[in-house]
Amino acid sequence: MKPQTQPDQAKPVPGLRERKKARTKAAIQREAVRLFREQGYTATTIEQIAEAAEVAPSTVFRYFPTKPDLVFSHDYELPFAMLLQAQAPDLTPVQAERRTIGSMLKDIPAEELALQRERWVLITSEPELWGAGLGNMSRTMEIMSEQVAKRAGRDPGDASVRAYSGAVFGVLLQVSLEWAKNPELDFAAALDEALLFLEDLRP
Repeated sequence: MKPQTQPDQAKPVPGLRERKKARTKAAIQREAVRLFREQGYTATTIEQIAEAAEVAPSTVFRYFPTKPDLVFSHDYELPFAMLLQAQAPDLTPVQAERRTIGSMLKDIPAEELALQRERWVLITSEPELWGAGLGNMSRTMEIMSEQVAKRAGRDPGDASVRAYSGAVFGVLLQVSLEWAKNPELDFAAALDEALLFLEDLRP
């Protein structure tokens, strides 16, 4: 069963300055991931990334304070929170999250989605990145717990909220790991199908 479609909401159009910054950040990350894959994460320097992206090393650090930040991205935090809270209040938590995640994935260009998969390939193949990824995963679970608790009128530290968020995050992680191994996997469809099995779960 597929979730019902929601009418598209008007989105603010970013100004020229914001679009330029977004393009610069995307170019830096794209070149970083490419170089990491071609010559190895450890062997790639910030100077090489800056040269490939045609920016100064200081610009790389302005957007990505640490080297692991070039692989991990938190740009999804605000859109996820806004979209989840905008879902109809009568939806179950899983239904609301399925629609939120589906909406976000629908708006991601194919090139960006491919880059997302490349990040996961790097994370699973580089021990340093896998270690750094644990902190990133913890932050993702915190965000999920905060937003689920907000919709449910519960405390983010509530055991049921954290158990629910852990179950949903576990599904997200499992599908992402499968995606890293199988480039032919339809990530959006596989994730939606996996979340469907949690349909009756709620905090």
